Amino acid sequence: MIHAVLHDPDDMVAVAVVEGIQAGTELTAWVMDNDTMTKVKATQDIPIGHKVALKDMAVGDTVIEYGCDIGKVVAPIKKGQHAHTQNIKTKRW
Repeated sequence: MIHAVLHDPDDMVAVAVVEGIQAGTELTAWVMDNDTMTKVKATQDIPIGHKVALKDMAVGDTVIEYGCDIGKVVAPIKKGQHAHTQNIKTKRW
């Protein structure tokens, strides 16, 4: 079962594509660009459409999704955590 998707193998987050991902779930994520799979264990509940971190990130790090810069980390994020507006902000404002 595919739980999340990402585009580029270098993406730092994947998007949840199923409902009800709970902490402790071993997620399978499909990497679209090279048609491979990667795994990450969710350490927090991840709502559908939200991001799960694929690696640890520190405050100030740039977050890459879809192979693009989508913002900066404003609170530490650990691999498997919910990555959203509580810990990522756009660089525009």
